[in-house]
Amino acid sequence: MVLIVQSFQQMDMAPLYLLIPAFVLVHLFVAPYTKVEESFNVQAIHDILIHGIPTENATQFFAANYDHVSFPGSVPRTFVGALMLSGISRPFVGFFREAAQVQLLVRAVLGLLNASALVSFGYAVQKAFGKSAGIWYVLLQASQFHVIYYASRTLPNMFAFIFSTMALRSLLLASTSPAPSKTAPRHYRLSLYLLTFAGVVFRSELAILVGTITLYLLATRKISIRGIPSIIIPAGLSGLLIGLLCTVSTDSYFWKSFPLWPEWTAFYYNTIQGHSADWGVSPWHYYFLNAIPRLLMNPMTSLVLIPLALLNPATRARSLDLLTPLLSFVALYSFLPHKEWRFIIYIIPGLTAIAAASASWIWTRRSKSLLYSFLGLSLVGSVLLSFTASTTLLTISSLNYPGGTALSYLHTVIEPQHQHVHRSVYLDNLACQTGVTRFLQNHDGPQTATDVLEMKEQEGQRAWSYDKTEDPTVLLDPEFWVQFDYVLAERPEKVIGKWEVVYVVYGFSGVRVLRPGEESGTAGREALEAGRWEGDRETGFRSMIAKVWRSMEEIARDKFLRGWWVEVRMEPKIVILKNAHKRGFKEV
Repeated sequence: MVLIVQSFQQMDMAPLYLLIPAFVLVHLFVAPYTKVEESFNVQAIHDILIHGIPTENATQFFAANYDHVSFPGSVPRTFVGALMLSGISRPFVGFFREAAQVQLLVRAVLGLLNASALVSFGYAVQKAFGKSAGIWYVLLQASQFHVIYYASRTLPNMFAFIFSTMALRSLLLASTSPAPSKTAPRHYRLSLYLLTFAGVVFRSELAILVGTITLYLLATRKISIRGIPSIIIPAGLSGLLIGLLCTVSTDSYFWKSFPLWPEWTAFYYNTIQGHSADWGVSPWHYYFLNAIPRLLMNPMTSLVLIPLALLNPATRARSLDLLTPLLSFVALYSFLPHKEWRFIIYIIPGLTAIAAASASWIWTRRSKSLLYSFLGLSLVGSVLLSFTASTTLLTISSLNYPGGTALSYLHTVIEPQHQHVHRSVYLDNLACQTGVTRFLQNHDGPQTATDVLEMKEQEGQRAWSYDKTEDPTVLLDPEFWVQFDYVLAERPEKVIGKWEVVYVVYGFSGVRVLRPGEESGTAGREALEAGRWEGDRETGFRSMIAKVWRSMEEIARDKFLRGWWVEVRMEPKIVILKNAHKRGFKEV
């Protein structure tokens, strides 16, 4: 690792920055399925690409074809991100044969947009703190798990993340501009504009970040009172007006309700009415003591590097320009009772930049004393451990999508896609929450993705039909279950009728520390090590990791760890059931 860092210092930075998009794509392909938090945007992108946008009879068209009509959720969400991603992805759709591959395409596009923002921010770090800091920024950022893993996931936060990262880039570049220059005001204006736009369209919590940055710039006189009419007001008004124009026009059309501003509706519902607390309450210190350390991944970042950046006169001023408004945002946002790490993910590139400045300072002095030498080696070791931990988390996280795995197995192995067959499938709640999307559902026989885009799917024309009924009264009716050929169920005992178990999908259920003499479980290991089916990218990776981990257990547990070990527990999550009453399936 030492030699790697030294070689990077002697070469052009462009190849090194490719680590960030490369790792984003690796995380995407290892864990290709989505969860319920991502489902609105995934389904919206599918519907826009597959069915198109109607120019007449829109209400009836949406009711017949669009998922958000059937499953609207507690509050409306914006279509702006889905529309943007669909437009960027559409020229490339014709290169893919299956709709499931198009899901990977649109997620890859989002991931690369976020990666591009991170790379652009990295160049700003290099300009502000030097080339060595740019190198350490890439290493620290690429070794973090959450930012890289979620960069390609269609959470509204990750759409906003593109704009917030570019806003932080402008804020950092402003600190490198000479005092009398006209460049700094332009950077401040752009930063506030991007954050305002993202807050209006995607995530309303960014309004707090706009406020903390504005107050900091005024308090430190980086923007004078005379700069308010020329910098702050134009940035805020343009971001507000353009954001409202985009979201109100788009979402009023798709939701058929005018005027509609989804982020205001969500803010009113979750914050003013207090419904966010329905999803759980965390203590005030959660973000500082739990979320931020986990997001940064490397313990040296929060315990050593950031404090050192504030103590060091060479890095203090520019570090405070980022740290003060970012941590003020977190402090203010901590007063809301419901907390999730994704609500503050926007601050992580900024904190990583500050850590990179300290890492560079330590690294360039590693030969001057034993203390710096020790810190430099500790830094290298911590980055390697962070990469290892991130890879471990990626492997474990890939086990959390049994619904997507089950539906893919059904279409790939149990019922390979072919024409002129009709199959009816019931998808239970867990399956829908853990990977099932419209992209994974079969359409009318073999087709290219271009064919998918051109066809107008009507319910009666589909060779496969899918049901997601949740009404408990309906689920207790035996006649309801007669119609289905297959059921994907978390609790097969609740499925009424005679059914045959075709396949069981295992999923992650925790980590267990094995004491000396305790045997590791076999069901989870067999589920991991068994190749599910030929061509399954996700299972192949998991199988390889499981076999390596098993080999390490056989070698290291008794010889070096005195019988202690850590085991990943796997349990049955989704059972694929086949209707035993249907001896012959209907041809169409």
